[in-house]
Amino acid sequence: MLAIVSPGQGSQKPGMLLPWLEVEGLAALAARFTAAAELDLVRLGTTADADEIKDTAVTQPLVVASALLAASTLALPASAVTAGHSVGELAAAAVAGVIDPEAAVRTAGIRGAAMGRACAITPTGMSAVLGGDTDAVLAALEALDLVGANVNGGGQVVAAGSIEALAALAAAPPAGARVIPLPVAGAFHTQYMAAARDALHAALSGITTADPARPLLTNSDGSVVASGSVYLELLTAQVTRPVRWDLCMATLGRLGVTGVLELPPAGTLVGLIKRDLKGVATLALKTPDDLDKAAAFIEEHSGASGISTAAPNGPASNSTVRSNA
Repeated sequence: MLAIVSPGQGSQKPGMLLPWLEVEGLAALAARFTAAAELDLVRLGTTADADEIKDTAVTQPLVVASALLAASTLALPASAVTAGHSVGELAAAAVAGVIDPEAAVRTAGIRGAAMGRACAITPTGMSAVLGGDTDAVLAALEALDLVGANVNGGGQVVAAGSIEALAALAAAPPAGARVIPLPVAGAFHTQYMAAARDALHAALSGITTADPARPLLTNSDGSVVASGSVYLELLTAQVTRPVRWDLCMATLGRLGVTGVLELPPAGTLVGLIKRDLKGVATLALKTPDDLDKAAAFIEEHSGASGISTAAPNGPASNSTVRSNA
C-alpha cells in the first residue's frame, strides 16, 4: 500500500523549483500558482536566497507549490494514502482531491502571511527537544507552560511558547534530552496563533471542497478525514493545535502502508518514517531525476502505472493527480 506525504515549513531550499520548471507543462503550472499566491513563486523558487525564502509568508506557499508541481507528474492509485506535515497538509489535501491545487497554494499564502503577523504580536519561539521519553518531555513542557507544538515521533518534540519559558527549558532539559533553539518567527501551532486562525477561517469561508478521493490523514490526531467540510474545520484549527505527526505515522502503520513517497522538498518526513516505521520502504522525490525511481516505487507498492504522460492541467481523479485551472 502506498502513501504520499508532503513536508512543511523548514524543508525549503534555495533554487528548489529550478529543475521542475524544465519539465514540460510545469512552467505554466508554476505561473498559475504564482498568480494564486500573489507572490512571484517562480523567482522565489529559483533565484531567491535562503534568507528571503525563510519568511513564513513566502515559505508556506512555496513549499506547497513545490510539492504539487511534482505531484502533477505522477499517476497515483485511488488507494494511495495522503498526509502532510503542518502546511504540507494543504498539498496532501489537493492530492486527495479535497481542494483544488491552486486553492491550496493560495490558502498557504494566506495562512503564512497571517501566521507571520501573529508572530509579531508577542515575542515567542520554538525549540527542538531531542531524545528522552516523549510523555516525560510533554509533561516537562506543560510544567513550564510550553506546548509540544510538533510531536514528530522518533524522539523528537518541538516545544513552543514564551522566550522566557524556552530559556528555562534549555537551562534544565528533561532527562535524556537536549534542547536546540530553532530559527523561527514565533510559536506556531499554539494559542499565540489565534489571530492567524481567525484570519484563515474568514479566508476559507468561500472555498469549494470535495470529499476525499484518496484517504487523507489529519495532523490533529492521525485519523482519516471524513469529508471536505470537516477538513476545512480541521485546517482552521490546525493553526493553534499541535501537529501530531507521530499519530499520522501510527495510522500509516495500522493501514498496512508498505511504501512512503515524500514529495519535494523531500527528505525530512522519510527520515522520521525510517525511525518509527521499521520495514516500510521510503523514497524522497527531490528532482525530476528521481521520476523513474518514483514510477517503479509507485508500481511496486500499488500496482499503478507510474508517471502520467498527460499535461498537468486536469483535476485530481481516481487514477492521476493533476492541477486544474
